[in-house]
Amino acid sequence: MRFHKIQYISLFFIALISSGCSHIANTLPPEITKAQTLAPTDTYEDLKSLPKPMGSIPVSVYSFRDQTGQYKPIANVSSFSTAVTQGASAILVQALSETPWFVPVEREGLQNILTERKIIRAAQDSNGNESDKLPPLKTAKIILEGGIISYDSNTKTGGLGAEYFGIGLSELYREDVISIYMRAVDVRTGVVLTSVATTKTVLSFEVRAGFFRYVSYKRLAEVEGGYTNNEPMHICVKQAIEKALVDLIHSGIDKGIWSARPLTQNKTESTHQEKIVSPS
Repeated sequence: MRFHKIQYISLFFIALISSGCSHIANTLPPEITKAQTLAPTDTYEDLKSLPKPMGSIPVSVYSFRDQTGQYKPIANVSSFSTAVTQGASAILVQALSETPWFVPVEREGLQNILTERKIIRAAQDSNGNESDKLPPLKTAKIILEGGIISYDSNTKTGGLGAEYFGIGLSELYREDVISIYMRAVDVRTGVVLTSVATTKTVLSFEVRAGFFRYVSYKRLAEVEGGYTNNEPMHICVKQAIEKALVDLIHSGIDKGIWSARPLTQNKTESTHQEKIVSPS
């Protein structure tokens, strides 16, 4: 009987290996790690590989928020956690600061800036210092509008499993989709210069294996293992925003809204691109 127990357990592990569970180490608890910088995404590399601009354009972002109103899909539970991040504006400003095409000016926290400037002016007036006046705030030529307009869960679901003599293995997956719209608006005329839309899938999958069998009278052997992998939602939003920004820049170049620096131009030459060509 002891030989049969060993045989059953051996068959279980053979089934795991033969079924392609090469990631069995993922079933172990992860180690505690230190905080680290977010790794660059593929869309970030596309953003950095854009052609150099003739100059940087001041741009402002007042709000780039989640417009889906979706909550996390949890079965049989009322969840008040939103499905997507509420910090899309911060992600967009970060992406703008990573490219030389735009100079982002702060607008989401504008009230805080104005309050601090009032405090500085009050301090200067009390000291009688008129020579060190505050410069005017930087004005923007373009406002970026839009947001996360769609979150569709369970657009694709599926899986594969098998069980034989109490030895089973299954793999399930789920795919969600988020969509982002972004448009550039001319501050002087209110004309929408260009608009783009991007989408990103959010993949989640689960692998489970188990052994369930009576090895003798009133003696049950049961072994379970598995792991899940979910794409972080904020990383997916980051990739969709970066892709939208890349498409926006290319669209602006094609429409003549802004210009790329010629390849023959001296790299050390610095120009300042302020003029925005609005389509008639």
